[in-house]
Amino acid sequence: MTNIVFMGTPDFAVPVLRQLLDDGYRVVAVVTQPDKPKGRKRELVPPPVKVEAQKHGIPVLQPTKIREPEQYEQVLAFAPDLIVTAAFGQILPKALLDAPKYGCINVHASLLPELRGGAPIHYAIWQGKTKTGVTIMYMAEKLDAGDMLTQVEVPIEETDTVGTLHDKLSAAGAKLLSETLPLLLEGNLAPIPQEEEKATYAPNIRREQERIDWAQPGEAIYNHIRAFHPWPVTYTTYDGNVWKIWWGEKVPAPSLASPGTILSLEEDGIVVATGSETAIKITELQPAGKKRMAASEFLRGAGSRLAVGTKLGENNERT
Repeated sequence: MTNIVFMGTPDFAVPVLRQLLDDGYRVVAVVTQPDKPKGRKRELVPPPVKVEAQKHGIPVLQPTKIREPEQYEQVLAFAPDLIVTAAFGQILPKALLDAPKYGCINVHASLLPELRGGAPIHYAIWQGKTKTGVTIMYMAEKLDAGDMLTQVEVPIEETDTVGTLHDKLSAAGAKLLSETLPLLLEGNLAPIPQEEEKATYAPNIRREQERIDWAQPGEAIYNHIRAFHPWPVTYTTYDGNVWKIWWGEKVPAPSLASPGTILSLEEDGIVVATGSETAIKITELQPAGKKRMAASEFLRGAGSRLAVGTKLGENNERT
């Protein structure tokens, strides 16, 4: 049988690992990122892929730097015929890429060469795309630039969030891998080089990208909110304090007020002007130091002091 080493870390990778096992492949080891401290007590929490591997009694390696010889040699000790990766989180060294008989392949959540990098699902929604997909490709030393083996398209619905699209793409990736591996192992796939001139990038999300720019068109802000829901979540400010904006809806703007201006306070939300004739109604938020709540609950409590004409995104000013 073919010895497979699987490398992955977050929830996205778990269905891919399960699919390998369900299809009867011999996964001799799983490589994932180290446990990370979480919560107020900073207790170490294992990555989802580690938890899944332990359920099946698969040996787990957790290198801090896979490119260091003493760490990648532990992987080579399992004599992999094939390495399968899915959102592992580290770039593999040439020694690992070259070792397996069938190479190293990656399950990537975009239609390459679009959206190379660590956050392709976020960017696909944020950029307002109507479709994305999964690509299975050979790994190369350059980020997500290897020759492609197979692809599948996945439509993006207007109500999709990074959470819902993540789950769709994870399932699609697992299914595509199941279809791809027999062809790969039988030598019946012709790799397709990526067109470098068409490459775009989706780097990991930075904190400053979470802030809503109310000067953007309403459609773009709506895409921003759902692209960051339920993680890492967009935010704005009110009177110098941060409000996490968990959800909002597009509504027609009743006036062309300055972006960020509160246009109306409704029973189910706070309507805010944008840079276009589409406003955003904030329907779920989390004020600093408070729990996540519906805007209706907020407006009955601390939000009762809000006034039409107040601006978000800057100190509490009137227009």
